Amino acid sequence: MIKKLFNLIKKIIFSSFILYGYNLIASSFGLIISINAITVGILTFLGVPSLLALILIKVLIF
Repeated sequence: MIKKLFNLIKKIIFSSFILYGYNLIASSFGLIISINAITVGILTFLGVPSLLALILIKVLIF
């Protein structure tokens, strides 16, 4: 049980760093995705390919 919790926390931290790194690169293009519980949760449970989906949603809708 503790190992599963540790893996979940590790994934949450990794997802936050991925979003932060993306925002550093994309800030010059104006395609910043906010770092909040929803976006971190999506990245945590769906993985890195969901970042591409979030970028696509950002470009198409906003």
